[in-house]
Amino acid sequence: MEAFAALLDALVYTRSRNEKLRLIAGYLRDAPDPDRGWALAALTGGLDFPAVKSSTIRNLLKERIDPVLWTLSRDFVGDTAETASLLWPAGEAPEDPPTVSEAVAALAAMTRKSAPAALATLLDRLDGSGRYALLKMATGGMRIGVSSRLAKVAFAQAFDVSVEEVEEHWHGLEPPYGPLFAWAAHGAAPPDTANLPTFRPFMLAHPLEDTVVDLADYVAEWKWDGIRVQLVRIGGETRLYSRGGDDISATFPELLDALPFDAVLDGELLVRGTTQGGEAGGAASFNALQQRLGRKTVSRKMLAEAPAFVRLYDALIVEGEDLREMPWQARRARLEALVPRLPADRFDLSQVVEADDFDALARIREGARDDAIEGLMLKRRDSPYVAGRRTGLWYKWKRDPLLIDCVLMYAQRGSGRRSSFFSDYTFGCWDGDPDAGADLLPVGKAYSGFTDEELKRLDRHVRTHTINRFGPVRETDKSLVFEVAFDSVHESRRHKSGLAMRFPRIHRIRWDKPVHEADRIETLRALVRD
Repeated sequence: MEAFAALLDALVYTRSRNEKLRLIAGYLRDAPDPDRGWALAALTGGLDFPAVKSSTIRNLLKERIDPVLWTLSRDFVGDTAETASLLWPAGEAPEDPPTVSEAVAALAAMTRKSAPAALATLLDRLDGSGRYALLKMATGGMRIGVSSRLAKVAFAQAFDVSVEEVEEHWHGLEPPYGPLFAWAAHGAAPPDTANLPTFRPFMLAHPLEDTVVDLADYVAEWKWDGIRVQLVRIGGETRLYSRGGDDISATFPELLDALPFDAVLDGELLVRGTTQGGEAGGAASFNALQQRLGRKTVSRKMLAEAPAFVRLYDALIVEGEDLREMPWQARRARLEALVPRLPADRFDLSQVVEADDFDALARIREGARDDAIEGLMLKRRDSPYVAGRRTGLWYKWKRDPLLIDCVLMYAQRGSGRRSSFFSDYTFGCWDGDPDAGADLLPVGKAYSGFTDEELKRLDRHVRTHTINRFGPVRETDKSLVFEVAFDSVHESRRHKSGLAMRFPRIHRIRWDKPVHEADRIETLRALVRD
């Protein structure tokens, strides 16, 4: 546990991507089995200990220290694991710290009833860094700037194997990934996942930016505003995976019986809207899909009101034949031939966007403000299906964001490196004429789009303009305008304003703009597409 704790400490204070890769790769090479496998699972969110919650940790600390001290400290630090690891009443330096494997076994064996005492015993056996690592592992909230993809790249670098091979095998295995380490570290045969309904790495696109492509070499498709998914049926068993390789089959059960033959298909998960007559229509907005995301169980009413379907982009494997080395044109032809064999209520084909030249395509893109359209994809006609982003093969050309001026209303501290800064901002629009006494209604929340220097200035602004506090949240006076960029806006019953933004982010901080010149709710509402 000491080596893993030292790794987390180093990662927390490291901003360089290359240095993070070096640290993780070094740990994976040096740590013993199965500790390194459990550590890798912890870094990538692959562990779940349902008996240990944040409330378990809070209650443990409040039994041992002044509850007011705990509340104030947690509010200041901004992270439960870090606060608890620092405040835990430790005695002499522990002599028998648990290994990572011992800690995982102990956490897995805990029940809601036994967790407080068992967790306290583990914490007593660790120093401050070890306690921090244990609590992060127990709650699953690492927040140390390490994505699942970065950890896989580090694994590949540690053992000099390709990251594409790592991803190909990864999703068919369970922690602590014994066969994966046996293959990469010890030269054993690759894990046999070919006959399992496992995730295959997606092919990704680069932003188009200032590139101009020749439509003789590239084809255009709409970029749909759902979630990228992979539907896999192997040996009669079907799984649905998200872009990150998470199994989301249980959330969309209506798709599990829809694929009538073994295949691996790439597409966009959408839900159907309804016509005025109540009949099923085309793709609804992302807001409709969002009502179903993350649910462990789905009601019959939700299945009826927001039925899911997949708009197909590509075919990776069909009835045992791997198509990924074929050019896009050949895969597209195979996909078009497959569509008639699929149920029309669960699948359709992403259509090619026809244009005479690039300028004509640009004009088509400018008019792409319909629900469920996010922009365009440009795919080289001769491109194979390769994992990750390869320059020159696929481009994404997102539509320009919408912009609106909003007023900062509330702020909250961030997590991880930002735990000392007020970096999460809630903003609103005027519900009428501000000069006539109109109120602000919150319309969104953002925590990106600004530089480190701007963050420091924003943090000072929040601290010096606080007018009220609600636990960790500070209310500020209405004195600062944000120009907010967002992709779309939809009606929402969950928000006081009746509106919900899609991907809001800070575009500019308008230090110069008077707040009464910020936009009104009606301006935002006018951007809702029916």
